[in-house]
Parts: sequence; structure tokens; C-alpha cells
Amino acid sequence: MIWLVGNKGMLGTEVAAALAKAGFELVGSDCEVDILDPLALAGFAEGKSLTWIVNCAAYTAVDKAEDEAALAMRLNAEGPLNLALLASKIGARILHMSTDYVFDGKGTKPYVEEDPVNPTGSYGRSKAEGEARVRAALSEHVILRTAWLYGKAGSNFVATMLRLMAAKERIGVVADQRGTPTCAVDLAGAVAAVIGSKEPRFGTFHYTNLGETSWFEFALEIKRLGLEYGILSRDCKVDALTTEEYPTKAKRPAYSVLSKEKILDAYGLLIPEWKESLALFMKDMRA
Repeated sequence: MIWLVGNKGMLGTEVAAALAKAGFELVGSDCEVDILDPLALAGFAEGKSLTWIVNCAAYTAVDKAEDEAALAMRLNAEGPLNLALLASKIGARILHMSTDYVFDGKGTKPYVEEDPVNPTGSYGRSKAEGEARVRAALSEHVILRTAWLYGKAGSNFVATMLRLMAAKERIGVVADQRGTPTCAVDLAGAVAAVIGSKEPRFGTFHYTNLGETSWFEFALEIKRLGLEYGILSRDCKVDALTTEEYPTKAKRPAYSVLSKEKILDAYGLLIPEWKESLALFMKDMRA
């Protein structure tokens, strides 16, 4: 049996669907089981033959984390530690989600899993600490780092762009930060592939869609598809901004492309290119 923690979030919703489609026996929880309460976690797990705990729960408000650093650290580090310790106690494995924000974004080539982490903000520091605590608590772990995630459930860049483009004649989007958009459906498929492997490879892996782009180029593709599929009824001018022209409380990585070579080698996944997945996602939105 698989325990999916955070099953009602943007990623958790898709992971639940992917695991169910793959035929796994699944039990889910969200805020009703507090990951900061070891007794509550143990009580939920009692009597269940759990083989994996999949943790999709996280504090993800990147800018707000600068004002709530302690809370972000508890939810993103203490919570995953509690889950890993429980998994160790009951003989289960853990799959834990992490982020490109563990890197400082000063790189110029895709980050590999072994590159040193150097987070620049509270959110990134909390996620890096969560990784470290999971590794220390349980050897049979998989940590999946991802980036620029979007999906049907919850707020995300695609939904925000479509909303702004429908309401405004002109918007500005940062053009000097580069990364790779990731469709939650694809990431959920990767989670199911890891869980379903007869001989899983443990450790830290990266998963995003293939290719790289900027937020500005991402927005232009969202606009193009939105007009093509009739999601948008009129054009909207998109201006390219610099990071300095669009200040945020938390510093964003200027470059956060993640190498997928390790997970491709370990699990033989077929990873779609980001434009391909975005087109499929927006076709589904239209439907």
C-alpha cells in the first residue's frame, strides 16, 4: 500500500491519479494528518501495510517564506524528517519532492544531482534541509527535485498568465531567468514509474520536462496556444522585463535548468519536451 501525503495539492492530485491508474493500492492524507505530529502520523499508519510513503506536502509560498522562515523550515524539513523516521520504523521507503531552489542559480549548464546546494532564500534553505534530514533518516529514499511546476489544481504560472492575458491589454514577464516548465501530469508519471520499479534506485534525482526557456518565452507560448485553442479571445502584448524591473521579496534563480541524465539512466523514462506537454495540457483545459 502507498501512502500519499499531500494528496489534495496540485502535484498530489496528479500523483493520486497516476498511482491509481497504475493499479496501486493507495491511501491519501492532507491537512487532516499533521506531518509535524509524529503521533498523528503513526496513528494514521497503524494497521496499514505501507511499502512507500510519497510526500507531496510542502510550504511553497516562496516570497511569504521570507517572513515565515520558521514555519517554512518546520513544514519543509521537520515534517519530511517525521515521515522518513516513520518509514524507517515500519519498514517502508520514502519518495520526497524537492526543488530547483536548493541551487543559487549562478550556473550556466544544467545542474546535476551532485552539484553543491547553495539556496539563497528561506524557501530554498528549508527544502535543502528537508533533503538532508530525509537522507540521514532513511537510506531507502528517493528525492525528486523539480522546477516550474504547473497543473490543473492550485495556482501556477500557466493559470496566472491566462488570467492576466484575458484581463489586460499588456503585461510584463521576466526574460532573464531560465529554467524548464514541468507539467504535473508528467512528474506524477515519473513518481509512478519509480514506485513501480521492481528494483528501485535510491538517492536524489532531477525531473522536469526537456528543454529550457525563460519565463517570458514560456508566457509567449502560453499566449500562442491560448489564442490557437480559443482559451483567449483576444491578443495581449507581452513585454520582456529584467529581474530588476520585477523585484520580488525572495530572490529567484537566474538559471535553474536541471539535468535529467541520472533519472533517464536509472528508470528509462520517456520525458516529453516542455512545449509538447504544455500543448497537451492546454488542449485538456479547452476540453
